[in-house]
Amino acid sequence: MKPKYFRPAGARPLPGRLTQCMQALRQIYPFAPRFTPFLAPLFAPLMLYAPTALAQSATSPREASDIVVTGNPLGSGLFDMVSPSSQLSGRELDMRRASSLGETLSSELGVSSTYFGPNASRPVIRGLDGDRIRLLENGSGVVDASSLSFDHATAVDPLIAERIEVLRGPAALMYGGNAIGGVVNVLDNRIPTRAIREPIGRGEFRLGSVDRERSGAAVLEAGTGNFAVHADAYQRNNRDLAIPDFARSSRQRALDDPGLEQPRGRLPNSFNQSEGGALGGSLTWDKGYAGLSYSSMNSSYGTPAEDSVKIDLRKETLGFASELRQVSPLIETIKVQFNHSDYVHQEKEKDSGTVNTTFKHRGYEGRVELKHAPVGGFAGLLGTQFSSLNFSALGDEAFVPSTRSDSTALFLFEEYRQKDWRVNFGLRSEQSRVRSDGDDTNAALSRFGTPQSRSFNANSASLGGLYGLAPNWSVVGNYAYTERSPTSYELFANGPHAATGTFEVGSADFAKERSHAFDLALRHRAGANQWSIGVFQKRFSNYLLLAPTGQLRAADGSFEDPNTPGLSTSGEAADLPEYQYRQVPALFRGVEIGGRWRAIEKAGTLDFDAKLDTVRAIQTDTREALPRIPPVRLSIGALYQTGAWYLRGEVQHVSAQNRVATNELPTDGYTLANAFVSYRIKYGATAWELFLRGNNLFNVEARNHVSLIKDIAPLPGRGLVFGVRANF
Repeated sequence: MKPKYFRPAGARPLPGRLTQCMQALRQIYPFAPRFTPFLAPLFAPLMLYAPTALAQSATSPREASDIVVTGNPLGSGLFDMVSPSSQLSGRELDMRRASSLGETLSSELGVSSTYFGPNASRPVIRGLDGDRIRLLENGSGVVDASSLSFDHATAVDPLIAERIEVLRGPAALMYGGNAIGGVVNVLDNRIPTRAIREPIGRGEFRLGSVDRERSGAAVLEAGTGNFAVHADAYQRNNRDLAIPDFARSSRQRALDDPGLEQPRGRLPNSFNQSEGGALGGSLTWDKGYAGLSYSSMNSSYGTPAEDSVKIDLRKETLGFASELRQVSPLIETIKVQFNHSDYVHQEKEKDSGTVNTTFKHRGYEGRVELKHAPVGGFAGLLGTQFSSLNFSALGDEAFVPSTRSDSTALFLFEEYRQKDWRVNFGLRSEQSRVRSDGDDTNAALSRFGTPQSRSFNANSASLGGLYGLAPNWSVVGNYAYTERSPTSYELFANGPHAATGTFEVGSADFAKERSHAFDLALRHRAGANQWSIGVFQKRFSNYLLLAPTGQLRAADGSFEDPNTPGLSTSGEAADLPEYQYRQVPALFRGVEIGGRWRAIEKAGTLDFDAKLDTVRAIQTDTREALPRIPPVRLSIGALYQTGAWYLRGEVQHVSAQNRVATNELPTDGYTLANAFVSYRIKYGATAWELFLRGNNLFNVEARNHVSLIKDIAPLPGRGLVFGVRANF
């Protein structure tokens, strides 16, 4: 007797559904033939129970809601968040997508980027970068080596993101002391959290002129109502970046040896080839879900700091997530997340393929959150976070030893709401231990000494409130005390870093980094019109600063011989500027203003928007400016929408930065003009969108002051990106 299978009314036989799936895949991802056969067996199960409502879903592509999941586990809209927040989704995200996470977010209020060329760029929030910005993927920490060095790419590609949330300010409560600057959470639904009954798909293919970009992505999801599957894939191919003029700034060329070759028109060694994908599935029911996902990423890219070096990156992640809802009268939900990642990063000689250094980062991170039912007007949760990460740096040019970092944390978040106001507070206690293997596991080096171990107990607390002054008006304020434990590289770094062309030095004697942060803002919203003005301050008692010392060192660690410039005391070439971590008292202050005004709402809508942000950061003992602090930025844009048309133009002005640290060059200001136009059409069961984006339309030379290599790597020149998107 043949088994009986459940089949929703109107479902097609398997051959027809599989053919439809593959035809759609070829339509939205036609350029990568080697991915198509790979994805065929993965996408086939997606259509096993596909209903005929596919055509209906094409007319209304899924858009993200206004509810922010980062920073408030109880759920809040953007306007009602106590902490300053923003998000990119839908067309706004489509318009901003770049080859790196930092560049995708660099136009957001209060957010800039480290820009180590087009391939390696981490977000910088309110002047804070590195380990003070927590990168998340679906709420769980991203395991990579991007905070270790500016040339290390983030292991997240914006092509797959459905939504990116940015939490500025004191976010340490939920995510640890290394979120003191803010949190960036990339949401991609690789583990479906809700039942899927209709197949959903999207894809994108784009061609770019400034770096001869050829990239694309495809996402397909389907389910039976009790079982949901997600599959995605992406591929990116970029050549060396076109730039307006010389790669090296006029100030840098004046300091260079007259015989040094000066690249012009193209930024050497800025190519990128990457690909990745994921497969995930969940069991879903009315009161919860449980699912697994597997994802991989492979990337090979150049670093402009060293023409002869390329970086090969590989990462694999196995994730688990589950949520139980309405558990009992006292417990509303229990949420569990666990990710295990294996990350390998090799710095190689581009011509010979010889490996100079291999970085490995392997381990896991988990979270458990228990949300309780409202008690006396309070709603909140109790949670724990734990991680164990093994990091190793192997090779003659390794600048950090192999280490193991373990941490366990408990946190509490509570919120009290009334009609016109709300107050939230939280506590977090985290214990961590960092162990260095010293030179025992790296016999070729003798700079790390004997094995060492440091333990830290970091405690944080926050208090915030929102009050409705009048209809459409509110005022918000936040305070946070945060302790951050030093990272392994801040403690133990001591060696040359080939990809950045520097010699980095840490200290095992560093104490916890402590800070007090304040945030105050006034907000207004009336229909489509809204604006906010906010001020913030962060005061550090012992800020960990990586800054140039003005000295040159050889790869063997010896210093430049004062009697023979260019050579070290050992006779080796002294061509590596020394960068040293130090702890100094520091103060960050800034202003953020943003708003949107609807001018026309008839046949179409015309909106104007503006953003202004500025931050000042100094060492409070010497009053000296801190290095790599963003200058004042102002952007003004206009958006017109009518029918299927979407048109946007914007002007971004970045002022000169003359408040510089010792041994840091100033940076000239610049003004960029950008434009974006798209047109949506429906063809059969698929909603198509054609778009054209123009960046730096007047080919202005622009340099990002936050970048460590700003004087040898300008921002891209004039470029056009043409693309096609499909939703079904």
